[in-house]
Amino acid sequence: MPKALSQQELVALARRVLDIESRAVSRLGQRLGGSFAAACHLCLETTGRVVVTGMGKSGHVGGKIAATLASTGTPAFFVHPAEASHGDLGMITAQDVLLAVSYSGETEEVVIILPLIKRMGAKMISMTGRPQSTLARTADVHLDVSVDEEACPLNLAPTASTTATLAMGDALAVALLELRGFTAEDFALSHPSGTLGKRLLLRVGDVMHTGDEVPAVKPETRLSQGLVEMSQKGLGMTAVVDDKRRLLGIFTDGDLRRALDAGVDVHKTLMKDIMHVDCKAATADILAAEAVHLLEEHKITGLLIVDHERRLVGALNVHDLFRAGVM
Repeated sequence: MPKALSQQELVALARRVLDIESRAVSRLGQRLGGSFAAACHLCLETTGRVVVTGMGKSGHVGGKIAATLASTGTPAFFVHPAEASHGDLGMITAQDVLLAVSYSGETEEVVIILPLIKRMGAKMISMTGRPQSTLARTADVHLDVSVDEEACPLNLAPTASTTATLAMGDALAVALLELRGFTAEDFALSHPSGTLGKRLLLRVGDVMHTGDEVPAVKPETRLSQGLVEMSQKGLGMTAVVDDKRRLLGIFTDGDLRRALDAGVDVHKTLMKDIMHVDCKAATADILAAEAVHLLEEHKITGLLIVDHERRLVGALNVHDLFRAGVM
């Protein structure tokens, strides 16, 4: 039957788990040395990729390590060791580095492919908790991820050991990131759909309205017609342009409210007499994140986009930037 545990007992149990796992990670740092540096240089100098493999929980951790390496500038992928024995070994070449993860260092599915890896000439890095294991002794470089105890009260389920292995993988990825001079812009290129990617890569030209979607009227247009243009285009503003589409001014929803409060006759007033001449504009090549900054700095909700001769080429508002994921 399940045990009845009080809130205090559950919290104490959780604290014990976190304490054990934090100590396991902390002790990794005390053991780091030349082997870690050697592993970094093997990964850095390879002309191929880092191929990560592991079974069970080690396999799950290995998949995450491969993903972290790949997203921080080190080409990497995961190969299931059992599948490797049934054809996927062809995915590994002599130019690659195999990163094999097994806490025991004796996992049959991993050990069985080691002679084949050696024969093809690929280098090997192992992560195990047993430096004298078959995997540790076969590898060119061994990274010791041993722990004093598992957080599991039975000392059986991989808990502290998987946390330690995952942390070692992160240490390897971050060290390689530094060695490669990997930048935030590089990270964005491999995460184009992520928030950072959008902030560093997405430009105004990618999100702005163009062509007939851009509200624009001539200076001699009556305000009533300008309001129709604003309503049809739905951006809460209209540009005022000359015959060559050079930007002369802007009229917004806020301007309309103020005009109505002042009793302006919308049928007689011309756009040139009510527009804002000193309007904010940007070019299509600036980052969308810079457009966000302009809107916030000037407390406006829309932005007109011009070319370098100040001809109107587009428009956007806060909703476009929200939809693009940069706000």
